[in-house]
Amino acid sequence: MTATTGGGDPVTAVLAAERGATTIADRVVAKIAAHAAREALDGVPEDERGAGEGGRPPHATVVVHRDVARVRVSLELGYPSDIGAQCGAVRSQVVRRVRTLAGMEVREVTVQVERLHSSYTRDRDDKGRGRVR
Repeated sequence: MTATTGGGDPVTAVLAAERGATTIADRVVAKIAAHAAREALDGVPEDERGAGEGGRPPHATVVVHRDVARVRVSLELGYPSDIGAQCGAVRSQVVRRVRTLAGMEVREVTVQVERLHSSYTRDRDDKGRGRVR
């Protein structure tokens, strides 16, 4: 296949299969997944999100094999809240963003809730009354 440049010089197009391959590192996919988890939790009220004061933002680890990703997202959530719905939203957003940005199929997204933050105990801690056990 031949095309021409603006100056009229012939340019030979290279077929996609002959151009090489693009490899995306696991750590890059993990960053995409962690960011997607934060996006999924953006719509959640701050007291239910868990990543406010003292809370850590979501963290992801990824294993990629032949353009298929398996993702584990660790996060903290507020309590009481609809934990199942929040985890489902995180799973959906991670699959969507990894597929869109990295072009990979996501076979598995494991959401690990590491800690629940109670607004009740946070309010008590803020008032200096000590922690409820």
